[in-house]
Amino acid sequence: MITELSPTLVQHILDRLQSELPSYLTYHNAAHSAYVLGTANFLAQEENLTESEHTLVAVAALYHDSGFLMGEYKHEESGCDVARAELLAFGYTHDEIELICGMIMATRLPQTPHTNLERIVADADLFYLGTDKYLETSEKLYTEWLHVKPSFNRELWFDIQVNFLLNHRYHTAYGLEVLEPVKQANLHFLREANQFG
Repeated sequence: MITELSPTLVQHILDRLQSELPSYLTYHNAAHSAYVLGTANFLAQEENLTESEHTLVAVAALYHDSGFLMGEYKHEESGCDVARAELLAFGYTHDEIELICGMIMATRLPQTPHTNLERIVADADLFYLGTDKYLETSEKLYTEWLHVKPSFNRELWFDIQVNFLLNHRYHTAYGLEVLEPVKQANLHFLREANQFG
């Protein structure tokens, strides 16, 4: 059982994402995975995880979008394939890798996490919705979508964002108590800006 996240593993996967992902991925990129690692670490501390649980959460956060290395379609399943192919060499057991894959799959939309560790990674992935970084981060996603679908426009984006914020749910205590009110304020701002803009 590994109780500490290897800096070599962190560097390995972030380097792969940085060098191998297409440049048009302005949201699903190495910077996003590094951000989710940070929010996962924060939530793991909030939830008082053991060191070994915390490490598994961190690895899942790092690999949660690694499936984009194979393409966007079913990228969570592909991310599990990447994790299964790489993590044995870093000393993780088959059982630990399957726990990590469960956390990766918990980020698939709509999110349906089943365990505490899965709830943490799910909330870490969408942590930004309940922060003052929401608009800046969603703009990166809009730019990414616009590359894939050139006919996409702001009106469609507004509708998608409003529906997404309305239907999204946080799963951890911190998410529900701290992030949710800020997310609601972001939703209110979005609606007001659209009404008057």
